Amino acid sequence: MSQELRENNLILRARIIRFIREFFEKRGYLEVETPFILPSVIPELHIDAIKTEMGFLHTSPELCMKILLSKGYGNIFQICKCFRKGEKGKRHLPEFTMLEWYHLGVDYNGIMEECERLIYCLCIEIFGKDKITYMGKEIDLSLPWERITLEEAFERYASVPLRYAIDKGIFEEVLVNEIEKRLTERPVFLKDWPVEMAALSKLRGDIAERFELYIAGIEIANGYTELIDLGEIKKRVKEENEKRCFFGKEKYPISDEFFRNFEKLPDCAGIALGIDRLIMIFSNTDDIKDTVSLTYEEISL
Repeated sequence: MSQELRENNLILRARIIRFIREFFEKRGYLEVETPFILPSVIPELHIDAIKTEMGFLHTSPELCMKILLSKGYGNIFQICKCFRKGEKGKRHLPEFTMLEWYHLGVDYNGIMEECERLIYCLCIEIFGKDKITYMGKEIDLSLPWERITLEEAFERYASVPLRYAIDKGIFEEVLVNEIEKRLTERPVFLKDWPVEMAALSKLRGDIAERFELYIAGIEIANGYTELIDLGEIKKRVKEENEKRCFFGKEKYPISDEFFRNFEKLPDCAGIALGIDRLIMIFSNTDDIKDTVSLTYEEISL
């Protein structure tokens, strides 16, 4: 990419981040900043933290933002750098920018509505219309966006049922190679995930109130109705840590003190949105490196 095109993308990036802040401030959200270096992180099997002398660089601000929620803060949002070991490629950076926000008193339906409103209003602000063109294809962002269950997505687009894919350990392969590339006409929320992939979301029977947002076949956001049952939080965190150990990954230090951070978590929903990927779509580039001013590899020492 030429320097001129990258500079244009950086100007667009600044406009997008400025609009996001205004969007949440107008809705009464408090912008917060939380530490990047933590004594531990919430364990996730497929996400590896970068270790430092003092602890770990956070993979998301989830833990610290939930501490603030437990202390009685209201609706909060944060735009920050996050760090994940070994994430490289056209859609991944080991250091990337995330928008995360929590809305009290709503479930995952409410946070989906807020998410689509944010991106729709951003599109109107930037382009003056509710359509964008990405990789030569027009994408209609008019509201409301489609919501389909993960099971329905497998029925429509996959060669095998959801349960079969999970049991055979090919879920990610099928999702990426068969389903994501079909989610290009309009934005789509894939909701209602199986319990095995609940993370820290609330369960409704055997369904997790969790979703992922796809635009142009690219995963943009991940959110859910937050789990607030402390006993269940302990169970899931410990199980996920054991999974990491089973697959030969580092087991993160989790003490009883760690769980006190969740003791007074209020009813709410939360969501994490990848700023760099959103800018990819709005700037019509297929490489996430084109959305940042510099990457690690470009810095000569």
